[in-house]
Amino acid sequence: MKKSYGLSVTALLSVSLMLSACGGNNNNGGNASPADSSAPASSAPASSAAASESAAPADNGGSGEKVNLSFWTLFDGGDGANMQALVDEFNKTHPDIQVKNTKLVWGEYYTKLITAVGNGTGPDVGISHTSRLPDLIDQGVVTAYDDVAQDAGVDWSTFNQNLLNATVVDGEHYAVPIDTHPFIMYYNKKLLKDAGLLGEDGKPVLEQSADGFIKFLDALKAKLPAKTTPFALSNSNDDPYRLWWALYSQLGGNDVVADDLKTAAVDADKGAKAADYIQKLYTNGYIKKNDPDFYKNFQSGTAAIMMTGVWATGTWESTKGLDFGAMPIPKIFDQPATWGDSHTIILPTTKANDPAKRKAAAIFANWIADNGQIWAKAGHIPSKPSVLEKEEFKALPYRSDYASVADTVKFSKPSTKVWQIRDNSSFKFLNEVWAGKMTPADAMAKMQEATQKILNE
Repeated sequence: MKKSYGLSVTALLSVSLMLSACGGNNNNGGNASPADSSAPASSAPASSAAASESAAPADNGGSGEKVNLSFWTLFDGGDGANMQALVDEFNKTHPDIQVKNTKLVWGEYYTKLITAVGNGTGPDVGISHTSRLPDLIDQGVVTAYDDVAQDAGVDWSTFNQNLLNATVVDGEHYAVPIDTHPFIMYYNKKLLKDAGLLGEDGKPVLEQSADGFIKFLDALKAKLPAKTTPFALSNSNDDPYRLWWALYSQLGGNDVVADDLKTAAVDADKGAKAADYIQKLYTNGYIKKNDPDFYKNFQSGTAAIMMTGVWATGTWESTKGLDFGAMPIPKIFDQPATWGDSHTIILPTTKANDPAKRKAAAIFANWIADNGQIWAKAGHIPSKPSVLEKEEFKALPYRSDYASVADTVKFSKPSTKVWQIRDNSSFKFLNEVWAGKMTPADAMAKMQEATQKILNE
């Protein structure tokens, strides 16, 4: 992968245009879901007692001198409160390493990070989504951890290997993953119980297959009130795309980019089969057409199920009177799989790349991952399997019901064009399928053609 340090105006503009693809807090029309980078403001801050159990003695290399680290984050709401609490606890338990958390506005974060690093004024530590790492690596914005990881006590085997592998590029570890926030299914327990589809264990009575899911939706449609939606989902862009990616992956579909990162590789047959299945969810009336706000639909108790990212867990928890459950999306096809991304902690390129600061930053990143039970308050799945066994994590409702999804998230190939392909190829043609204006087969042909054109640019 090319690693150029020069940052062109074109590159900056490209990243700026990509920001809206993953962020935003509006649900107005179902074209954008709440930002997967931040939890609802109702998420509770972490308690220092919970984090202190995992606190390790400070180690800055034995110099005895305090190391000060600047840390840039893009979190607000509950995520912002939880991260600040973690930073405070780290500083308390590591007197030789002090971290200053600077919270940037989500929509401006990546542009400011790239610009600052290019000017030599970037932070010592930062946040990146796994999906954004390839572009940051390509532009020389981040450096690998491998020179400091061992001395900092980072044991890569302690991480969920599916999440970790997505941060390895050209054989080097470029980030410490602290979570995954995948696409899952939520369900309204009262509505499912009224329809006779809630088991004694409080989980849906649902056969894990293509036909089984349709039978489940048919039963909901037949037994629920006329104004109740069986399945709340937006009619375009993010969430139906995430469902398509999940089903495409369940069928064993290739990434839409080949291993050489230069060739489009859309598996037309599997892609069309996944798109056809979802198209029928719209045409058969399981999903409300032109739903102005599918989040509100579920939150108000007028939708039996919905699918979106785990960041919605905190919202539903704070909704009075909403009796809900959470689970992995059904295994509709051959194998469990879903869409997802991860928050990671990165080492931005600095003027000196000071070894002491780099080691301290790696210690900090690993400690945050070790204390994922705090980070999980907003719904995220911790990146270390050991955290799932902590009593603090087990005491959080819902999270254990979908924690296994960390193993089945299907990440994109490390292409610098991943966001352009998503917005200008996948979204563009799949939206036509959901609207009934294009056949799934034609959409796959168009996606292949458009993806190749983007890769050639």
